[in-house]
Amino acid sequence: MNTNKQTTHLLASKKLIGSVVSIGNNCATVKLTITKEMIVDTYNLSHGGFVFGLADYAAMVAINKPTVVLGKATTKFLKPVILNDEVTAVATISENLNEKKVIVFAVVKNQKNEIVFEGEFVCFVLEKHILED
Repeated sequence: MNTNKQTTHLLASKKLIGSVVSIGNNCATVKLTITKEMIVDTYNLSHGGFVFGLADYAAMVAINKPTVVLGKATTKFLKPVILNDEVTAVATISENLNEKKVIVFAVVKNQKNEIVFEGEFVCFVLEKHILED
């Protein structure tokens, strides 16, 4: 059951992996602004881990279960992301194989509406938190 109220990843850093814009209908939208701390060179290129983190976070929120974890990701970085870019991830559940294994497709676009990243995330909803005994 997907609800409009966020129930997972509640302590996620808005500065590092984005802010939730919307949740609902097996989908989530998350936005992130690329800051100086995310830059890796004098060309102002952002490290890909931040865009990946944004997409992963959107996938988790699309599923919106407190015990969801990422198992596997197949991704493509399609355009560079640079300082001050505003990137938005839209993640949609593409397949709910059973209540425990869920496949989510995420697309990240920049402020020019260009696709910069896409990926398929294989996620698992565990019976209890992964660190719980």
